[in-house]
Parts: sequence; C-alpha cells; structure tokens
Amino acid sequence: MTTVPLTRRRRGRLVWRNTVLGWSFLLPNFAGFAALTLLPVGLLFYYAFTSWDVFGGATWTGAENFRLLLHDASFWTALRNTVYYTVFHIPLTLAAALGLALLLNRRLRGVAFFRTVAFFPYITSIVAIAQVWNMLFSPGYGPINAILRAVGVAHPPGWTTSADWSMPAVIVVGTWREMGYYMLLFLAGLQTIPAQLYEAARVDGANAWQQFRAVTLPGLRPTTFFVTVMLTIGSFKVFDLILVMTNGGPGQSTLVLSQYIYQKGFTENQFGYASAVSVVLFALCLVVTAVQFLVNKRRSA
Repeated sequence: MTTVPLTRRRRGRLVWRNTVLGWSFLLPNFAGFAALTLLPVGLLFYYAFTSWDVFGGATWTGAENFRLLLHDASFWTALRNTVYYTVFHIPLTLAAALGLALLLNRRLRGVAFFRTVAFFPYITSIVAIAQVWNMLFSPGYGPINAILRAVGVAHPPGWTTSADWSMPAVIVVGTWREMGYYMLLFLAGLQTIPAQLYEAARVDGANAWQQFRAVTLPGLRPTTFFVTVMLTIGSFKVFDLILVMTNGGPGQSTLVLSQYIYQKGFTENQFGYASAVSVVLFALCLVVTAVQFLVNKRRSA
C-alpha cells in the first residue's frame, strides 16, 4: 500500500532535482542576456521617444524624433547607402562563398590549407584589413590601379578617395573578408547531400550543370536560407569595416545607418535621436527577415 506513494514521491523529487539543475545552467546565461541585451533594448525603445543627452534626465517628446527623421537628409543618405551595400554585398558574398565551397569540397592535396587560407581573412583584425586594402586601392601608388594602367585603363577609379567608387571598394573588401566564413557553412551543407543522388543523376545522363541545378541547389536550400538571413542582418548592421576604411566618406558616400547612429549618439550626444534611428534599423532588419522567412516557407510548402 505504501509503495505507490513512495514511488511517486521519489519521482517528484527527481523531477524537482532535474528542474533545479536545468535552471542552474540556464539562469547565469539568461541573467547576462537580460542585463546586457534585453534591458538595453527595452531602454532603447523608451529613449527613442525622448530627448536625452546623458547629462540630464530624459524628456518625453513623443514621436518628435521620428518626425525629424523624415526631414533629415543625412538619415536618408545613410539609409540609401545601407540598402546599396546590402543589395550588392549579399549576392556577391553568396556567389563567392558557394563557389569556394564547390571548389574545396573535393579530395585534393592541401585542401585543408586552402580552406584555412580562405577563412583566415574573417578572423584577421579589421583594422589591419582596412589599412592593407586602402594601400591596395591607393589611386596613385596602389597595385590595383597600376595593373589597370598596365592593361590600358588611362584613368582608373579613385576608389576610396572617390564618392562614386568608395562604396564599391567597401563592398569588394566586405565580400572578400566574409566569404570564407560562409564558405564553411556551405561546405557543411554540401557534405550532407547524399552521394547516391549524384550517382543517380549521372546514370540518367545529367551533366555537371544539370547536377548542380537538380541536386546541389535543392540540397543546399536550408543552408542558403540561413546564410542569406545572416548576411542580410550583417549587411544592415555593417559598421566596423566602413568606420576604419572610409569613415563614411568621401563626404557621405559611405555613411551607413550604424555609423550615423554612432555619430548622433557618441559624437553629438543626441542619444534620444540616435535611439530613434536604431529603432528604424531594427524594424528594417525585422521586416526583411520576416519576408525572407515567409518566402522560404512558401517555397518549401
């Protein structure tokens, strides 16, 4: 008669013990997330509706900051530049990363070395990368323009010193830096595709291009979706590369939203206005990511 209650009691104790153990692992991480991410994000939305310069109290102004955004020429310039960078950076990085993954997904001598070389720029100091590429892009003494002159281009671009060519130069460097990281993700995706599918395609007479379209691309759909989402968020938030490479110039030709937020907040002490721009950037990332999820869901259905 007493065995059933004792067994239930023991089970209850075991469940309680496992629950406590689970929360003991989760709570430190959640506490850090709440203190360093959740709370600042919540305050960000509050300060977006205030006028605050850090030195005094935050004065509630309602939607005034957002009304000012509509007539802020620098904000619209930064938004256009951010979209410009995103639209070109994403497909270029996707293509370069997938191309590298296809090349290095073979049993070749030294393939591990070449994978490391392709990934190395991603972990290299961004300051060092910017300095080296600025020297390469130097209009008068850089090797890139020297090569262009050698092949007959009389007036090569000014690159980072030109308002027309500075953003393309930044996009090239951003693509070169990040393609190695996304190459690893594509490599992982390629190795999950069963080899039998390629064998069946070859038996059916499919050439390399047909195998790529019928087997590789469908097999990489989850990886491609993940890479696209990560690239989109990273492109909208680009900051460090532009800051150390062009500092938003010449003029405002490479000014992006993240740098504009930094300028308004930490240079001009307009933290309320900077928070409003941050909310716009957050909403932009959220909307674009939601659209990508919807499109992917419909394609998978």
